[in-house]
Amino acid sequence: MTPPVDAEVIAARDEASAARRGIRQLLPRMSLKLALGLIIVAGIVLFGILGPLFCQDPMDSDNPALSPPSPEHLLGTTKLGYDVLAQLAWGTRGSLMVGITAGMIALILSIVFGIIAGYKGGWWDEILSLFTNIMLVIPGLPLVMVIATYIPGRSWMLVAVVLGITGWAGSAVVLRAQARSLRSRDYVAASRVAGEKTTRIIRVEILPNLLPLLAAQFLFAIIFAILGEAGLSYLGLGPTGSITWGTMLNDAQTGQALGTGAWWWFVPPGLMIALLGAGLSLINFSIDEIINPKLRLAPENARRVRKAKRAGRGVESIRTPNGAEA
Repeated sequence: MTPPVDAEVIAARDEASAARRGIRQLLPRMSLKLALGLIIVAGIVLFGILGPLFCQDPMDSDNPALSPPSPEHLLGTTKLGYDVLAQLAWGTRGSLMVGITAGMIALILSIVFGIIAGYKGGWWDEILSLFTNIMLVIPGLPLVMVIATYIPGRSWMLVAVVLGITGWAGSAVVLRAQARSLRSRDYVAASRVAGEKTTRIIRVEILPNLLPLLAAQFLFAIIFAILGEAGLSYLGLGPTGSITWGTMLNDAQTGQALGTGAWWWFVPPGLMIALLGAGLSLINFSIDEIINPKLRLAPENARRVRKAKRAGRGVESIRTPNGAEA
């Protein structure tokens, strides 16, 4: 005879099972584009972390100038004799640090001005939305250029902070709309009636339901920051005393790499920017399948159609009484 199972134990098991299912629904399903995006991003991150440990000093000018790729210098050298592979490794680390820092700043600001405004409503919403709208109409990149022009010593941290401060308004508008929608849900209203604090409701009830959207906004902020830093550095307004993909492109432009045919000088940083953008975009597309129900159900519907065709049933269109196909 098996002992009777307590009702509280059954309820606890059901609650734990529902929680696990909810967590699985928040995670993107493994697909070819997600796997490819993760491989690309992980490879670039590992190269930025481990690459500088195995390369020579990126500012070592004892190498021959404008040497093409060779066994001694796999990506050749610059006009001043710097090893391009060493500069690329250190530039990868610098660009990733700028992108992640700016992405975190933009994410925090979008949460504060988006979720809090959408949940609190009232005068909170009016004040925070007014500031968000002001930042939304201010052109970000020209403002960054003006700020960078009047600051003589620009570290990568300063550039990341400026890019993060100017790149959060669009995400805040999206998060505000989602928070206003979640505010009217039954479980949020029940927490409010139970006397839960606002910070706990936002942390426990609102944020977990916005994780896919927050992840997508964070990845977009990283891409925006890296491209913004590369554009500023190409114009000579990037970080001084640091090596990034943008500063490498600026050095190649000022050193007339294109005119002298030194393709190995400017192609690697440009290719790395393109690869990282493609990898993050592929991951973002996979996260979109969670946010957008139509995208989430599309693969399953396509599999059902293919399975029906293989079974010989086919897919017949249904006509409405007026003769249109449905």
